[in-house]
Amino acid sequence: MSVLMELNKEMAVLVDSVKRSLVEVRDGRGGGAAGTVWHARGLIVTNAHIIGRGRASVTLPDGTTSGTTVLAIDRERDLAALSVDAEGLIPITLGDSKSLQPGQFVLAMGHPWGVKGVATAGVVMAAAPEYLMISYAQDLVAVNVPLRPGNSGGPLVDVEGRLVGINTMMTGEDTGLAIPVHVAKAFLREALGSNTRRRA
Repeated sequence: MSVLMELNKEMAVLVDSVKRSLVEVRDGRGGGAAGTVWHARGLIVTNAHIIGRGRASVTLPDGTTSGTTVLAIDRERDLAALSVDAEGLIPITLGDSKSLQPGQFVLAMGHPWGVKGVATAGVVMAAAPEYLMISYAQDLVAVNVPLRPGNSGGPLVDVEGRLVGINTMMTGEDTGLAIPVHVAKAFLREALGSNTRRRA
């Protein structure tokens, strides 16, 4: 029992740590989703499909709400970079999506159905799921984690709380897909260039 109690404590600490880099994103039509703090000076990464016509607001971890500037959108990779007028945000630690293996434990964070800061656990099913037969130009990570409305744009993290993917969609009752962090890095490098404020 003591081992399980210790594991529970460790997971609670992990979730609390990731929540510090989790934001809520709302489009101009009232829909809600999630985003991930990439840089302390206001850079947020989320999904392109939740941005609508390029307008969005963000609720930060401290509860304050801010308008955003859309820096870049890539519809094919389903990624968007937002900027908020904030300093001192806590950026998520970046992990290594290229080393993911089936069976590895992961946590998806988001706001499913509007419930704030929910953590859902599962394992990696495949790191290059061609068998899913969906139209997508880049790599994807398939996980047996249910990603509900409100999970989109939130972080998928490993057991050390490091970002390995950006939650993007469901393909079945218990199969979710995430955009690997190395794809997000490439998107930001291409979109933002060598801006030293950006951590890509």
